Amino acid sequence: MRIGFVFILLLVLPTCGKVFSQLSTKNNRAAGHYYAARDLYTAKRDKEAADRLKQAISIDRNFIEAYLLLGEVYSELKSYPQAINALKHAITINPDFFPNTLFNLAYIYLLTQDFENAKQYFEIFVKRKDIADSSREKAYDYIQRCEFAIYAMRHPVDFFPVNLGDSINTRQDEYWPSLTADEELLVFTRQVLRDPFGGETMRNKREDFYTSRRVDGYWTGARDLGPPINTDRNEGAQSLSADGRFMYFTACNREDSYGSCDIYVSVREGDRWSIPVNLGPPVNSAAWEAQPSISPDGRTLYFVCNRGGGYGGMDLWKSTLNENGLWSSPVNLGKNINTSGDEMSPFIHADNKTLYFSSNGLIGLGSMDLFKTEKAAGGDYAEPVNLGYPINTPGDETGLIVSAAGNMAYFASDRLEGAGKDIFMFELHEEARPVATSYMKGIVFDAATNKKLRARFELIDLDSEELTMTSVSDNRSGEFLVPVPTNRNYALNVSRPDYLFFSENFTLKGISTIVEPFLMDIPLQKILPGEKVVLRNIFFDFDKSEIKPDSYVELEKLVQFLKDNPVVKIRINGHTDNVGSAEYNLRLSDQRAAAVVKYLSEKGIVGNRISSRGYGSTQPVDTNETPEGRARNRRTEFEVM
Repeated sequence: MRIGFVFILLLVLPTCGKVFSQLSTKNNRAAGHYYAARDLYTAKRDKEAADRLKQAISIDRNFIEAYLLLGEVYSELKSYPQAINALKHAITINPDFFPNTLFNLAYIYLLTQDFENAKQYFEIFVKRKDIADSSREKAYDYIQRCEFAIYAMRHPVDFFPVNLGDSINTRQDEYWPSLTADEELLVFTRQVLRDPFGGETMRNKREDFYTSRRVDGYWTGARDLGPPINTDRNEGAQSLSADGRFMYFTACNREDSYGSCDIYVSVREGDRWSIPVNLGPPVNSAAWEAQPSISPDGRTLYFVCNRGGGYGGMDLWKSTLNENGLWSSPVNLGKNINTSGDEMSPFIHADNKTLYFSSNGLIGLGSMDLFKTEKAAGGDYAEPVNLGYPINTPGDETGLIVSAAGNMAYFASDRLEGAGKDIFMFELHEEARPVATSYMKGIVFDAATNKKLRARFELIDLDSEELTMTSVSDNRSGEFLVPVPTNRNYALNVSRPDYLFFSENFTLKGISTIVEPFLMDIPLQKILPGEKVVLRNIFFDFDKSEIKPDSYVELEKLVQFLKDNPVVKIRINGHTDNVGSAEYNLRLSDQRAAAVVKYLSEKGIVGNRISSRGYGSTQPVDTNETPEGRARNRRTEFEVM
């Protein structure tokens, strides 16, 4: 049995013949055409059914059942003006014959984006006393949607989508784009033909991953990602980590599956992807898990699931990676996000705070609308905000991602006739943007041998002392890419066993605009006597030697380094610029170095492993003629003794 757009089939199919054992028409010829049309409709021969119904109506202009079924048939054919006309005729003949006709008519107006008329007929419908409470509740929901749509269409947002071009898009469908933080690597899903001569049938299609790189502002020709990720089955709905080294994706009905669809992960070293691994329980279950989105710190996985304990339909869930490398039991994102409808396609932005997703349960313009929400300090999400018209339409909008910079969005659409689904990009209007996020990019290498190294990166918020991002450089190339959100001050720590750590500071508090990327290579030094590390996140007030609280993040890293390397002895060296007398600078630098030693001692580092010395302005590393140079000269460092 075919299900129509609402309730009309309850009138016309044999299962409800008991209600209408006698048709409203007394003309046998009209009734014959009607019954024939009903059978044709059931057989999905809609055009023939419409012809028969028109013949029935030409014989009996008051044949109300024929008008009702004709409205359904025209709706299936997406001939909405004719469907509206047919249902209006039925209401004119007898508005009490089938009260739900008002609902059906309002719903078709909704499909045609005539929200004013849709709202009018829904409001007439809810005033009736002879309708089910569930139908009235649904109509009230649609009234809210109409009111929102009317407002949204009168206040459109800027939206000028640009096709990514034939390097990416083909006659086949391309969708689910994913992007690295530097916007130079794009991975997307493409439907491909299993047999080039097998025809455009769904059985002859499968989903594979393709990749493209941006060179001089243009996307190179897309390449099949190939094995071991792509197989002769369907792979899709992927999420690329910010540095492009981890890919989480959906695969269904594999031999190692725990349910219909599961989430897998593959890791890239150089140009090679590892054999995908099923994440297993508790992330995957006998339910449907799909559409993952990995956070920029790699520690939280957002995904879609219909497991028990949700709010109904598909919900958004998250699982976090603990210190032992295991995923936690998934947690539902809660009632601010999830509804009794479906929530789909989560995307957590590089700011690790802004979440985009689709929903048909929240108030919007159509079936699936795109929404934005932000994570509050306590971890809960704020009330979602609709991205507005014409980004959202009465159709389905899913699979939106936003660049790390926060100004550009990417999505798939079939808006070009005959082209299937293509990937587009557009400039995101200000209200829908996340926190602008820059990035740090380069290569880690051994300072003595130039050998490329794998090292761990930690970006830590100096105010909250929270770990914001983590990353690991490539084992073969030493390449790294670390997102750096604006409007915060950060300490960056780069570490590797048997090496001194590297320290850097990013002062971005108060800056919310797009920041130029930080391009720098990082030499790591072996732990050898005489080697020095500048502690760029040790701070003192002017003319003071008391350590400021935002220095604790860096100091704790130094404490951990000394605990991990118990035979290492260090000296804390203090340096100033040349402002002030030499005697004053020497005394201040000595006091500041001693304050650091005192902190280390209080944290359990024994006294014979740490000492201090002030050098004043006698060892500058830059000119003292500029503010920037003097800032570099004012520094605290430790030296291996």
